[in-house]
Amino acid sequence: SHTTRPILALLQEKFPGRVISRFGDVNWPSRSCDLTPLDFFLWGYAKDRVYADNPLTLEHLKNNIHEVMAEIPAEMCQKVIENYLKRIEFCKRSRGGHFNDIV
Repeated sequence: SHTTRPILALLQEKFPGRVISRFGDVNWPSRSCDLTPLDFFLWGYAKDRVYADNPLTLEHLKNNIHEVMAEIPAEMCQKVIENYLKRIEFCKRSRGGHFNDIV
């Protein structure tokens, strides 16, 4: 497991003060995709748009990704951040447990 003492000691040696884990320097709940904006927002938002015109080449796919990322409005990013902060509060209140009722 990545949280055993030998592994955590190795991570502390390689990344002093920067280990992100339930038992690391930055306490972060395991399996916390509900707290990660890339998971709870970006992948779902971007995927439909990136593949909308069925890119057939890697270059076309890369171009679509760049376009979709460049077109994300600043207001949307602000709302994602606000939602992220709400999720953090839910997580704190549930003491790291499950929380299903997030908008």
